Amino acid sequence: MASGDLFFHLAVTLARVAGAFALSMTLGTAIGLAMGRRQAVDRLLDPWLILLINMPALVLIVLCYIWIGLTEAAAITAVALNKIPNVVITLREGARPEAFRDGAGYRFPRLATVRDVVLPQLQPYLAAASRSGLALIWKIVLVVELLGRSNGVGFQIHLYFYFQLFNVTAILGYAFAFIAVMLVTEYSLVQPLKTRLTRWRAKPA
Repeated sequence: MASGDLFFHLAVTLARVAGAFALSMTLGTAIGLAMGRRQAVDRLLDPWLILLINMPALVLIVLCYIWIGLTEAAAITAVALNKIPNVVITLREGARPEAFRDGAGYRFPRLATVRDVVLPQLQPYLAAASRSGLALIWKIVLVVELLGRSNGVGFQIHLYFYFQLFNVTAILGYAFAFIAVMLVTEYSLVQPLKTRLTRWRAKPA
């Protein structure tokens, strides 16, 4: 912290986490909704989903580095590919066609159907995918940085000095710093957002 290395490498790792999280949630949600609502899409993509969900993270990381190169794009793509299948599976379970038919049965406008029927139904699934996603993504980001990046928390832990001389203080310093950031994010952003999005469930006094 005194030298500034901790803040720099922590910021780099957090940027990668944010990029991979945004990419995986966007693509995973879109694919999951499509698979949940359309049986033809589900049959077409299900084998690929099974393949990706069972593919070891290390293999995907190495393949991305080989195919794309030792770049930021490869690092973020590798992390996102490891998380997208989990998002797809979660959102597919929540994307029941009945939610759309219910709105049509009451002759809701399409926008009202999405706002008042579909989104409230999907909210628990989105919350589950996002919260588990953060926990998984930051762990994979460290492996990505260890294997092919020249900065970030994973790279710092892998440094010859820290690893070979068993500098536990430095390793725990980076680990606890990241955990602290995750805790702050959880209690200052995730929990208040969850409370706000689920307040419609509260029973009237």
